[in-house]
Amino acid sequence: MIDLHTHSTASDGTKTPSELIRYAVSKGISVLALTDHDTTAGLEEASREAGLVREEGTDFTFIPGIELNIQWPTGEFHLLGLGIKSPSAKLKEIEKFLEEERLSRNIKMAEKLRAQGAQITVEEVMQNFNTAMIGRPHFADCMVKKGIVKTRQEAFDRYFAKGRPCYTERTGADLEESCIAIRESGGIPVQAHPMSMYISWGKMDETIKRIRNCGVQGLEAWHPGVRVAEAERLEKIAGVLGMIVTAGSDFHGEKVRADRMIGHTAGKRIIEDRFYTENLKPALEQSDFSRFI
Repeated sequence: MIDLHTHSTASDGTKTPSELIRYAVSKGISVLALTDHDTTAGLEEASREAGLVREEGTDFTFIPGIELNIQWPTGEFHLLGLGIKSPSAKLKEIEKFLEEERLSRNIKMAEKLRAQGAQITVEEVMQNFNTAMIGRPHFADCMVKKGIVKTRQEAFDRYFAKGRPCYTERTGADLEESCIAIRESGGIPVQAHPMSMYISWGKMDETIKRIRNCGVQGLEAWHPGVRVAEAERLEKIAGVLGMIVTAGSDFHGEKVRADRMIGHTAGKRIIEDRFYTENLKPALEQSDFSRFI
């Protein structure tokens, strides 16, 4: 069992990078990718912990990664960078740009919350979490703590989801530049949860082909947010276009989303080793990543 899409407290997960590694091992995960939103800050800690796990005799492979927010006209576009050896100057620039955009968005979001009668400030939220990558989940958790809402999901449903009163658009990174930055860093650019683009199936093949031509090498066809039939259809599209296929849980923590269990994906299926051994690993070996794992 493997997992190629997870998050830690370096962004909006509930477990520290070290805790995430130990938790993954306890659940029988043999290959894990840490892909925090717009940051590589947790990779060093996770890598050290993975090294300790191996020293203890456990067969475990850690894949350093990232998940970048990409500028896109419909829905949302997230780009995974899997197999980051060392963040390039370009990737660091993109991380900095996205951090600044995130802060700008948070300020606007806090203003909208106060206009709705929810007394929350950016400073207050930041004091509650040990990460620079503050976002909607952190605002939601702070609102739960203050008794404004009962759950994180309620905060999203009432305030933060697209179309709700406190939703605020973000400016994302350029797709082609992000693909170059990931490759310069030794990684493989993979589109996360393609269905989040809100593209009709009639336009899906053409859209993904265009994305591939921008430098995206893989498709996360298997994600808890899609049905099994949709995942199978996306995998076929990737095969026709010569793209690798990955699968992930998008795990943030046990109490965050009940449908996102580590090591499990669409249809609550266990993530098969083939997504690493037959897809990602050969691609990483071609980028000379193998000597780092």
